[in-house]
Amino acid sequence: MGLQWVRMDTSWPQNPKFLQLASDGKWRAIVAYWAALAYSGAQGLDGFVPNYALPTVHAIKRNTDELAAPAIRLWVPGEGGWQINGYDEFQPSSDEIAERSRRAREAALIRHHGKNGSRPP
Repeated sequence: MGLQWVRMDTSWPQNPKFLQLASDGKWRAIVAYWAALAYSGAQGLDGFVPNYALPTVHAIKRNTDELAAPAIRLWVPGEGGWQINGYDEFQPSSDEIAERSRRAREAALIRHHGKNGSRPP
């Protein structure tokens, strides 16, 4: 189950990594980063960006190189794609989302049917 939203640090425009990309005119890499963050969250991929998703996140190979460059390292290369560096620091994992959903369903059942499965008085 994926997210309907992702958390975004409001100070991201002042982040030195984004400032470096912007000063070098690498705007498409910045767009790809944020599109990939949303895509990975929506797909429940826990920060992974598969190779086949590059067109979906508006990226080309050059952008992956820019995002994974040692001085930037917003993406970390992996088998079959890239991991968004630090994703797990700010976004809930798929397991956390599933657990929240399970608890919410249980609470709703109790609320509507009582603890013993019968409607509350």
